[in-house]
Amino acid sequence: MPKRFTPDEYAAGVLSGNRVLLSRAITLVESTLLSDQELAHQVMEQVLPHAGKSVRVGITGVPGVGKSTFIEAFGNHLLEQHGKKLAVLAIDPTSQRTGGSILGDKTRMETLSSNPNAYIRPSPAGKTLGGVARSTRESILLCEAAGFDVIFVETVGVGQSETAVHEMVDFFLLLMLAGAGDELQGIKKGIMEMADAIAITKADGTNLHPATSAQAEYQGALHLFPLGPSKWSPKVSVCSAFEKTGLGTIWESVTEYVQLTQQNGYFQKRRQEQNMHWLKHSIRQQLEERFYQHPAVQAQWTAISGQVTQGQKSPFAAAAELFGLLP
Repeated sequence: MPKRFTPDEYAAGVLSGNRVLLSRAITLVESTLLSDQELAHQVMEQVLPHAGKSVRVGITGVPGVGKSTFIEAFGNHLLEQHGKKLAVLAIDPTSQRTGGSILGDKTRMETLSSNPNAYIRPSPAGKTLGGVARSTRESILLCEAAGFDVIFVETVGVGQSETAVHEMVDFFLLLMLAGAGDELQGIKKGIMEMADAIAITKADGTNLHPATSAQAEYQGALHLFPLGPSKWSPKVSVCSAFEKTGLGTIWESVTEYVQLTQQNGYFQKRRQEQNMHWLKHSIRQQLEERFYQHPAVQAQWTAISGQVTQGQKSPFAAAAELFGLLP
């Protein structure tokens, strides 16, 4: 059994940039054990004053767009050309049958993971998106306290994960492919509205012309959306992770966005709104956990849920009855 450190030891290790203790601290915040959660809360209280100084970038995209390949190329560009320290928090899809993660980000980002100024942490999505969203949010703060000044959060690219990640990052980057028929088909309007920039990937070889055509089409589509409260007009660019082209342009968009929103006050306001969002999210999550763990609810759960399953009782009435069991 690995040694259990004190909150002071965890915090000191994180603040000194100790990778082992950073990883152990993230494991703590991911744990569902009550004892681990209590310890994690104490660690977070100590490191919180040292967090918040990074640029948080969410990255999502359609299947096959090459997110990991892009992240490795883009990450290496930031390390080599801009002297950044980068943490990549990659939310892995989890097999619902086996419970195991089906992606292995460290094996997919070999050169990036071997760089001393980069830190890659795959997080299994588990059974609930809320759980991984909470732990990823805390992991961002731990990585910031450890001295990483750029944080990438990679989504699984399905369902509500984009919305969850959008609520914890400063800049949201949507990766798209060209040459797949109508470029705007299959793209949810909501995701387009969330994007602060769109990057058309794999813009090399014979795919370069379709990529530039798609760029114009996406830019035209984005102009149909009203300007948001950030006063930022989303940009569309093309890039090639293989040829290492267009990566500088994407980073310019990120830095321009940060500069604009810090000047007009939106950057800080957005982070404050996100803090309130995660406060309310945490309250809902803890209320739900305590409800299901209550002895009176557990004692009646099988009988009442069985009545709902058999159509003998409405879900609304069943919920009211279960809540009535609480003191």
